[in-house]
Amino acid sequence: MSPPPSERTALLTGENGHAPRQSFVQRALAVIEAKDEPSWGKSLRFFFLGSYLNVLLIFVPLSAVAHYLNWDAALRFSFSFIAIIPLAKLLGEATEQMSFKLGQTLAGLLNASFGNAVEIIVGVAALLKDELVIVQNSMLGSILSNILLVLGCSFLAAGTVEQESNFQVTAAQAQSSLMTLSCITLIIPAAYHSVKSGNTNLFSNAIGSSWLDSSSDHNNNLLDLDRAGLDGLLIISRGTAILLLGMYVAFLYFQLKTHHRLFEPQVPTDEEIARGARPPPEEPEEAQMSVISAGACLLLITVVTSFCADYLVASIEEFATRYSIPKSFIGLILLPIVANAAEHVTSIWMAMKGQMELTIGICVGSSIQIASFVIPLLVVVGWASGHELTLFFANFETVCLFVAVFLVNTLIQDGKSNYMEGLMLVTLYLVIALAFWVS
Repeated sequence: MSPPPSERTALLTGENGHAPRQSFVQRALAVIEAKDEPSWGKSLRFFFLGSYLNVLLIFVPLSAVAHYLNWDAALRFSFSFIAIIPLAKLLGEATEQMSFKLGQTLAGLLNASFGNAVEIIVGVAALLKDELVIVQNSMLGSILSNILLVLGCSFLAAGTVEQESNFQVTAAQAQSSLMTLSCITLIIPAAYHSVKSGNTNLFSNAIGSSWLDSSSDHNNNLLDLDRAGLDGLLIISRGTAILLLGMYVAFLYFQLKTHHRLFEPQVPTDEEIARGARPPPEEPEEAQMSVISAGACLLLITVVTSFCADYLVASIEEFATRYSIPKSFIGLILLPIVANAAEHVTSIWMAMKGQMELTIGICVGSSIQIASFVIPLLVVVGWASGHELTLFFANFETVCLFVAVFLVNTLIQDGKSNYMEGLMLVTLYLVIALAFWVS
């Protein structure tokens, strides 16, 4: 029996009056038990039964059956395509639930990172099957869909709630500047190829329409280079990829550590609220899932998505050939729309709530991640696996990326948005989609 407390009894037990330090096993068990958080049962019910879109999960087993029984190409492609839609939504949901305690900046980074997991999975699957054109087109399409379609729809959605939305202009300009740098690094390999191949007109299609027609065209388009020219292009691409990876790490340090205040949402003053600005929410939204359950679901959905992405990539060749659909249109338009479903839904929803910093972080941040991390990572993976993936894009694709980045930089430099700016972005995306359909 312990002695009764006296005036000399420490208020806190343990060494030096502190609570005893828990072991790693105890801390791990505390996280798994998820005390003071939603239970596993409540978390899983919300995750799988919280949206009518989850009905489409029936296409996940159907896509596997169609793949292994070698059904018609249209069925295999369609089942895999539809299956990725709810999976992308679940990826975004799990990410959002994990991010409630992390703030808008880290939440946007998490949403972009795990939202881009689909792009990485599709890209690696296509790379290992030597579908190099699909890899490049899907990555470029992801950038275009994020900064034009998703950001444009978000501005449109925010414009339906209030006439004008505000966001941190300095942070937006920093992100758009890095996006411009990434765009420039894709122009330099195209310029190098044009000079070495004897075609000094950078803005003509130096490779011809065959670039868009078959999976082997990436190598065929480089046949006008001698071995020294091809080696030089590979050195430029791989060296640039490593530098971009370093630049992305530095940007994360800039965003999360040294200049994190620039990325925090602006709190409107009383005068701005009187002029019509939206006041901050009185009660923050509560998480519906525990952190450990959201992380486990995130891992599970990522694995399932990898299989569906592999089935999708395996059906593209036959599907595009049989139904005369341009492979560039599939890679640049269809695949990114499916893969970006999570960002699209989350970004529009947050824009309507007035959380524009999170919207910019998801749309522009996701594009930065693809251009500065995913594409360089795939180049390095191709280097390690013996696939000569380069940063040389067709001149037409490069020009499309340049004008898209130019328009986004122009529209966000004032730190304000409205529905007209969103309409401009969506219009440019539709023009580019039409161009790739007829290409």
